[in-house]
Amino acid sequence: MRRPWRSVMNDRVQRGAWLIPVSLVLALLLMILPMPDSTAPFRPQWLALVTLYWCLMTPTRFGVFSAFAAGLTLDLISGSLLGQHALGLSVIAYATVELHQRARLFPLSQQTLFIWALLLVERLIHLWVLGATGQPLPSLIYWAPTLIGILLWPWLRAVLNDLSHRVGLL
Repeated sequence: MRRPWRSVMNDRVQRGAWLIPVSLVLALLLMILPMPDSTAPFRPQWLALVTLYWCLMTPTRFGVFSAFAAGLTLDLISGSLLGQHALGLSVIAYATVELHQRARLFPLSQQTLFIWALLLVERLIHLWVLGATGQPLPSLIYWAPTLIGILLWPWLRAVLNDLSHRVGLL
């Protein structure tokens, strides 16, 4: 007996459902991985990049609330001000979900610039929280992770696209 189309699609989506949490956990681990003091300021915004990818590719499965939960988890794990990363990730997730239909059609170079703008917004929100809480403002090296993020975006997108297609999530 043939199963209805929706049932087949639901099975396909359920099969690859593990990929989103696994990629988020991996991004969280990369965010808290110990690094030498000289290279720590250059740590890419792994969680923001993975959040942007899932919001761009599967906005119905990963959105603002998921980004907020991932940000709170990073706040708890890293010992930063509670809600600091959650606010930044929520804002960029909202912008990505709202613009995902346009951004998915962009060529890779334009999509990379779009991602860079969102990474800058996330850093600006982080900077605003630092200023609002009276913490000292960082030096210009503070912006280095956004530049590293735009270099990593095409590679991260290719890897996650490949994995998503292999497990049947996309």
